[in-house]
Amino acid sequence: MNAKQALAPTGKLRAGMNIGNNLFTRQNEAGGLYGVSVDLMQELASSLDVPLELVVYDQPGQVADDAGNDKWDVAILAIEQTRAKTILFSPPMTEIEAGYIVLQQSTFQVAAEVDSNGIKIAAPAKAGYELYLSNHLKNASIVHSKNFANSLEMFNQQEVDAVAGLKPNLIESMHLVPMGRLLNGNFMTVNHGFSVPLGKGDSAAYLEKFVKELIAKDFIGSSILKHQIKGLIAVQA
Repeated sequence: MNAKQALAPTGKLRAGMNIGNNLFTRQNEAGGLYGVSVDLMQELASSLDVPLELVVYDQPGQVADDAGNDKWDVAILAIEQTRAKTILFSPPMTEIEAGYIVLQQSTFQVAAEVDSNGIKIAAPAKAGYELYLSNHLKNASIVHSKNFANSLEMFNQQEVDAVAGLKPNLIESMHLVPMGRLLNGNFMTVNHGFSVPLGKGDSAAYLEKFVKELIAKDFIGSSILKHQIKGLIAVQA
């Protein structure tokens, strides 16, 4: 099976697009998508010489949950071990730090201290960093939010002690949480890559080569710069 048949069996590349992560995907007033992920998907479709169809999801967990339902051919998702049960990942393309907002009066100074008894952390269910926390927290507990905006609401309503999130989103949102402060450091570095449903080995092999080519010509870094996305770092060759 060649790459076109493997990645676009319907004759078009169906790209699972997660609008819950605005570092990669954004919407204009007319509902059209743009951003780093759109650039990457357009480049991939062009390399295969097939049309591109954007299949839109509100949250990354919804994209991952549909991996076995033949709704999309390729997506960009955080590389995470729980998802690896149903998804094959390309090599990492980007890096993003994940950290916490805590109450101003909190005694915590660095991210590692948040994993303490009785501490409640807001995080969207099935986000890449939430999956990481679910597997690594030893003392604190997660309170699942609908999305990142809902995490901030829960914090302002004092339902939780901390908000977990991607550092760029946390920084941009500080004006929305007057009782909060951003902790130093991070609890993980999130890597994103192209993703295909498990069993699509031919697709994964093509994507591995394709990502190496993108990195070599700095396509990802150029796209990040074009869209002025702060905190999203392109993996270097």
